[in-house]
Amino acid sequence: MHPALRRLRQTLVLLLLLAAIVYTVGLAMVLVTSQRDERGPADAIVVLGAAQYNGRPSPVLRARLDHALELYREGVSPLVLVTGGVGRGDTTSEALVGRRYLVAHGLPVKAVVAQPQGHTTMASMSAVATWLQGRGLHRVVLVSDPFHMFRLRLEARRTDLVAYTSPTESSPISNNPALELRYLLAEGFKVPVAWARSW
Repeated sequence: MHPALRRLRQTLVLLLLLAAIVYTVGLAMVLVTSQRDERGPADAIVVLGAAQYNGRPSPVLRARLDHALELYREGVSPLVLVTGGVGRGDTTSEALVGRRYLVAHGLPVKAVVAQPQGHTTMASMSAVATWLQGRGLHRVVLVSDPFHMFRLRLEARRTDLVAYTSPTESSPISNNPALELRYLLAEGFKVPVAWARSW
């Protein structure tokens, strides 16, 4: 084999090996973080958006909102921020639907803030950080599905928030092993990008 081809093959093998290592480490961190509930006193509870159907939260979003209700009632924070923009074909945002749900379930109107600007985790966390830091607030408890928690914490670190994770305990995704596995495997690809951004 020509020396140049041999070097090219060796380089490709090393790159593939490095990619496999990065993916495996990222996936391991996703799995570890998905099992941790770090709830504790914070400036705000931040709920990541999920789909809504004609003004009603989807089962996934409802599970996240119910978890935030539990944290609020435990005294974790007097403030809840709900994120999520307007999806394709929708007329209202996930954040506004989430806010209405929380208020309808007993949270004071002034305790719930909708942050509807973001359509991605990165955009949502940037909007949340801008709002909080403009008010001198930095410590947050993040609420989302277990598979999402590690990447979410990386995005929070990128925005200089002090973040702790509290995954939902009743997500329909977590109750479906095949679906949960699909989401976990997908996170293994997304985490390295978020990792790079966070540094």
